Amino acid sequence: MTRTSSVVTPERFASGRTFAEYLAYIGTPENLKREGSGGAPRRDLSAQMRAWYDACRLSDAQAAAWTWLVSQPGGPAKILVISEEWSSDCRRDVPMLARLAEAGNLELRIFTRDGQRFGRSQRPSLAEAPDSNADLMAEFLNEKNGQTWQSIPVAVFYTKDLAYLYHYVEYPAIYHKDRVRGHLVAPRPGETPEQTRERGDREFVALQQSPFFRIWASAGIDEIISALHERLTVGSV
Repeated sequence: MTRTSSVVTPERFASGRTFAEYLAYIGTPENLKREGSGGAPRRDLSAQMRAWYDACRLSDAQAAAWTWLVSQPGGPAKILVISEEWSSDCRRDVPMLARLAEAGNLELRIFTRDGQRFGRSQRPSLAEAPDSNADLMAEFLNEKNGQTWQSIPVAVFYTKDLAYLYHYVEYPAIYHKDRVRGHLVAPRPGETPEQTRERGDREFVALQQSPFFRIWASAGIDEIISALHERLTVGSV
């Protein structure tokens, strides 16, 4: 993918939070007063994010492949992440991205997607949300099913000179989230709408705590490493 212009300048990149700063920010009153998913109140999810980070590690093969990629001329040196902690995909992948950055001594900077309000627009802009990072999000929108989405996390990989290499969005290809989540929240015979919602939420939380989320977290790293290998050895991804 060729990108001739970007809002990601060295100054803008440097203004993002480190992973440690982001973890500290999650539980602050400043963050908790912002709208959460769909406009709902936020909860302090910093403990869940920290626990996942403490538990996750790169595999030996991932670490070795990553070391090779980082050592190549024009290899990855910086990672920009767009995240909101209410997203299960962010809680799964952002700690793994932090481990990836640590393994290669890369600069990682994290930006929140939204300002005070939950972002709903299919074409976000600073004009409608001046306190957000809508201009960053607009550069990396997810296009699927004939629509554009403000899907997160977004992880953008750059060279040391901030030349774009590749970006990853939302979840790995092997995680068919829409189908799986759709099945969980579908009504069962005899359920009331409230029972369906409660059961669906409970089963989705259980899924996040299952081994499958660890498999998908690892698959996200595999997908990133494979894409960057292709970019450095073959050309544009």
